[in-house]
Amino acid sequence: MRIPGQAPSLREPSRMEQTSAGQMIVFAGIALVIVGILVWSGALSWLGRLPGDIRIERDGFRLYVPITSMIVISIFLTALLAIIRRFR
Repeated sequence: MRIPGQAPSLREPSRMEQTSAGQMIVFAGIALVIVGILVWSGALSWLGRLPGDIRIERDGFRLYVPITSMIVISIFLTALLAIIRRFR
């Protein structure tokens, strides 16, 4: 029974929810390491230099807006997540 003025009790996450969250964090970490290695090795050097990416460099001023690169990354991640959802 809830006493007036008392905060409602929060439900404890189940063991399955904790395991699922832990797995997602591990997979996200692995993905970040892989992307980091690709960037470090120069395999993604084309990213940010696509047609449509805006780059203005002048004395004491730089403006960089990677519009096309953001669209490519968005399409890739959307497709990847759709594939992952299909198999879950």
